[in-house]
Amino acid sequence: MRFTLPRDIYFGENSLEELKHLVGKKAIVVTGGHAMQKYGFLDKVVSYLKEAGLEVRTFEGVENDPSVQTVMKGAAAMREFEPDWIIALGGGSPIDAAKAMWVFYEYPDATFDSILQPYSFPTLRTKARFVAIGSTSGTATEVTSFAVITDPEKGIKYPLADFNITPDIAIVDPALPMTMPKSVTAFTGMDALTHATEAYVANYLTDGAFTDPYCLMAIELIVNNIVKSYNGDKKAREQMHYAQCIAGMAFSNALLGITHSMAHKTGAAFSTGHVPHGEANAMYLPHVIEWNRKDPRALRKYATIAEHLHLAGTTDEEKCQSYIDLIKKLNEELDIPHGLKEFGVKEDEFLEKLPTIAKNAVGDACTFENPRKTEAEDFEKILKACYYNTVIDF
Repeated sequence: MRFTLPRDIYFGENSLEELKHLVGKKAIVVTGGHAMQKYGFLDKVVSYLKEAGLEVRTFEGVENDPSVQTVMKGAAAMREFEPDWIIALGGGSPIDAAKAMWVFYEYPDATFDSILQPYSFPTLRTKARFVAIGSTSGTATEVTSFAVITDPEKGIKYPLADFNITPDIAIVDPALPMTMPKSVTAFTGMDALTHATEAYVANYLTDGAFTDPYCLMAIELIVNNIVKSYNGDKKAREQMHYAQCIAGMAFSNALLGITHSMAHKTGAAFSTGHVPHGEANAMYLPHVIEWNRKDPRALRKYATIAEHLHLAGTTDEEKCQSYIDLIKKLNEELDIPHGLKEFGVKEDEFLEKLPTIAKNAVGDACTFENPRKTEAEDFEKILKACYYNTVIDF
């Protein structure tokens, strides 16, 4: 067994200022769209790095669901500049992209296909170390060994996994997520709840000695704060930023399950538009729990979550159902659709693509850790339940 976290996690008000203490020669800042520029965070980061005596360049414009092409472009920029610090600033997309860029910066001859196998990365830190600064409260990629990169031509998201890409330093400053739009607050928050829930029942650490406390604490904080955070409560939003980080510490080590497998394979699959990752997880999670509760160990774990939250029920089945009902209630309060049909995915396109999506989901890195074995034909049935919002009783 292994439990890996960043060497240092700085959190709380003004924790961004820790950048002033970095020791090195050059830093490249990888960031996304306009939010970090608009609210002055990019300027602060650059200023703090320069105060530390580093020469600084920026790589801006990482898109949502960063592509293989963007990763390769960023790696080329790093090879030209030769930084000894990579600073990833923003939501999950720029941080994930920067993690993948890191690999191809240090190993120019590597191919994307060569890192698709989980835990197959070459040894990093031969040229640079990595700082991650999250601006959203969901992915927790600032503390994880994961990154998700999209191949737009295939319409597939690839989850990359290796302890090598766990950041050296994570900065969890609550000032950054205060700028999130309401919808992003909802989607990222439910992504974090999915992380904690799936990590709690995942196969990898069956006893959960190190990860279970993180999962339960994260779930409690999220349930108590997500709706208030969505409605603009600043203290609740700060607590959500910490909760998603705690969930990240858990799932980076305990791994995830098929909620994420399906979200990865449906996010870029439909012509009606991108399905945001957190929104997909929110829609799928209740149905995945319905599927998994046929496994006795998973049922007991779901019931334990309900007990921790003081939900109703005398039997494990009743407690598990109370947790499912709670998730559905949260989705309603956060204005999240009940399923892919309500989201707007066209039925004929969904049915046409369903076999391919199901087949791709089987091969997703998260599927193996799900407590109940799930084959392609199972994925088709589960995805239909996620589309039509029907109950899984098989």
